[in-house]
Amino acid sequence: MAAPPASADAPRLPPPPAAAGDGPHRPAERSETACEDRSHAESLDRLLPPVGTGRSPRKRTTSQCKSEPPLLRTSKRTIYTAGRPPWYNEHGTQSKEAFAIGLGGGSASGKTTVARMIIEALDVPWVVLLSMDSFYKCLPPQVLTTQQQEQAAHNNFNFDHPDAFDFDLIVSTLKKLKQGKSVKVPVYDFTTHSRKKDWKTLYGANVIIFEGIMAFADKTLLELLDMKIFVDTDSDIRLVRRLRRDISERGRDIEGVIKQYNKFVKPAFDQYIQPTMRVADIVVPWGSGNTVAIDLIVQHMHSQLEERELSVRGSCAGICEDRVRAGCGAAVAALASAHQCHPLPRTLSVLKSTPQVRGMHTIIRDKETSRDEFIFYSKRLMRLLIEHALSFLPFQDCVVQTPQGQDYAGKCYAGKQITGVSILRAGETMEPALRAVCKDVRIGTILIQTNQLTGEPELHYLRLPKDISDDHVILMDCTVSTGAAAMMAVRVLLDHDVPEDKIFLLSLLMAEMGVHSVAYAFPRVRIITTAVDKRVNDLFRIIPGIGNFGDRYFGTDAAPDGSDEEEVASTS
Repeated sequence: MAAPPASADAPRLPPPPAAAGDGPHRPAERSETACEDRSHAESLDRLLPPVGTGRSPRKRTTSQCKSEPPLLRTSKRTIYTAGRPPWYNEHGTQSKEAFAIGLGGGSASGKTTVARMIIEALDVPWVVLLSMDSFYKCLPPQVLTTQQQEQAAHNNFNFDHPDAFDFDLIVSTLKKLKQGKSVKVPVYDFTTHSRKKDWKTLYGANVIIFEGIMAFADKTLLELLDMKIFVDTDSDIRLVRRLRRDISERGRDIEGVIKQYNKFVKPAFDQYIQPTMRVADIVVPWGSGNTVAIDLIVQHMHSQLEERELSVRGSCAGICEDRVRAGCGAAVAALASAHQCHPLPRTLSVLKSTPQVRGMHTIIRDKETSRDEFIFYSKRLMRLLIEHALSFLPFQDCVVQTPQGQDYAGKCYAGKQITGVSILRAGETMEPALRAVCKDVRIGTILIQTNQLTGEPELHYLRLPKDISDDHVILMDCTVSTGAAAMMAVRVLLDHDVPEDKIFLLSLLMAEMGVHSVAYAFPRVRIITTAVDKRVNDLFRIIPGIGNFGDRYFGTDAAPDGSDEEEVASTS
């Protein structure tokens, strides 16, 4: 595969005022190496320039993926993520794609370290780092033959050729990430030249940084990149870094590393990698040592992201600004106003208001009810709600034989599995009721909180069971007022390939505003509750309502204004 056609020369940022080295490279499993090889690796350290330490401390930065803790560890500190604001519009569809940055350059040029320095300086919520090293061909149908495995073991296989990478998988993965979808990424083992059994899951990218030696070697891939950066590092420095890395981290011997470098790495750089420098938007000399260049890149990226954000905000400008300040997203507020006089949607099912149900509502709505009684009757309502919701699952005819030897024509669940997902914190109170009626049910959690400055809900954390896309998902939140958090949670499930008609939103109490908002955005989601209150007040609290469910249930102090749970912890 040849490099893409060359365009005008990319701007070349100035070199750093003093030589600076590169930080640690791609993580890989350590393997046993001979003592002689370790001494070679240690002796190579002194040949590398010292790592620059002149960078001033940055504000917190953010990086997020579902399968890892919501934090980024750097050499100096641990940085926790910020929440992810809505990435969809009032129709529930994606309103903007993630910003994709490509980092190309020769082997051991410092691409990964530059990427991490950009993440640390960028201060943008939810950044995903995607390495091209994960996409070496090695699993069916892209299997290395026995001969190729032997060649790889003896450093005779060319891993620096475009044909060594699975570009189809790279393109499809990057496309899904840009569309806000959850993706599974292979984990490559450099010691065995194969992919590990467990793949890593990435999700929630506002910014994607894709790095690799062949990052610019495919035309389709280039079209997905919004910014292209080439890291240009002296060949001698790259060779020393590669020797140190491959000996100490990948279990190679020095002769094998040099043989592979001269036979494959250097020719591949000259033929395939260096020519792609001309398609780059920016060329960074000296890699991660060039802090001036990285600062300029970050400034440029901020301006690009601000232009995108302004265009999105502009489409919603002037819509219910007072409601946004009150803790409701602009799109949700507009939706609620537009549907005030409409009948309740057909996808809504309300538990029959029997004297028993109405009596329990009377108890839990009463502000004088003790905490023990509030919990007891809430649990009773939750159990009835869960049982009612299960009646909407698909069932099929089946015949069983009774102990008397007679056939009984009955029904059995026609789906694969049932999974519960609670919107923290109030939603987790419904988990025991679900476990009580669904044997071996899997449980996931989503944390959504309101940004007090913007009034928008923000996704802070999620943990979903594996392979959730085939399940019927019961999404649980005790109260739904505006529908903002519920909409975000449904969007998360859709991004993980859960079909819309397999999602059941359950809540003890909902406002008509929230029902309309969710039903308009996701018309195939089944909405199930024990009661619907008609009004919300100017602060978007359910009237007459139930108060702050989480505080009443857990016995925590209520907010000073006595607001509902969703307006403080999760904007439902």
